[in-house]
Amino acid sequence: MKLKDRAAFVTGGASGIGRAIALALAREGARVAVADVNAHGARRVAADIQAAGGVAVAQPLDVTDTTAVDSSIDGVVAHWGGLHVLVNCAGWDKPMPFVETTPEFWDTILAINLRGPLACTRAALRHMIKAEYGKIVTIASDAGRVGSTGEAVYSAAKGGLIAFTKTVAREVARHHINVNCVCPGPSDTPLFQKEFAEKSPRLAESLKRVIPWGRLGVPDDVAPAVVFLASDDAGFITGQTLSVSGGLTMV
Repeated sequence: MKLKDRAAFVTGGASGIGRAIALALAREGARVAVADVNAHGARRVAADIQAAGGVAVAQPLDVTDTTAVDSSIDGVVAHWGGLHVLVNCAGWDKPMPFVETTPEFWDTILAINLRGPLACTRAALRHMIKAEYGKIVTIASDAGRVGSTGEAVYSAAKGGLIAFTKTVAREVARHHINVNCVCPGPSDTPLFQKEFAEKSPRLAESLKRVIPWGRLGVPDDVAPAVVFLASDDAGFITGQTLSVSGGLTMV
């Protein structure tokens, strides 16, 4: 197994892409802390991992609370004696034209999608630098690479994560810490169904037509890319942005 006995912390792990990542890491032998503001969902995913013979704990966590982030990651390190992998997956969006958004909406989007990963990365790096080892994989979005109508602030946040990933990768390479980014394209997740498909039923069908692979992504498309980047197979890869989008973007 690629990740035997590695300790991993996955934000947004209760559903969608985060859930698929948590399960995939566990299948490769990692001990997984499933962190999510949805405490019940986090406990359910941790229980699923345990039922399959893996090791997992649930971490109820709001990534916009920096103090809580520090405490949660410190607690996992104390529990398992270290932290080898961080996956920043927690995110949220609500599509609307930019001119209809408000400063309060901007703050919410940026707090969850940008400040949250910043806080988690800083908390993880404090331990990884001491250990001279670590893997950080941040889930951004192709919206952050090429833009997406109705997602201006979200795209700005995800573009910020891509730039942040490159800079941190440069700063911590001397500590043997790999920092990379995975960018899903449009994906069939609970968030997509609630905030996109239900409000614009034609949207999913139109997206299928423009994706060369001919379908929306699914969480299990993204998870293997994260496992690869979290493993020593990707030991000489850092500061990179990998799109998992069925060919929708080719940049």
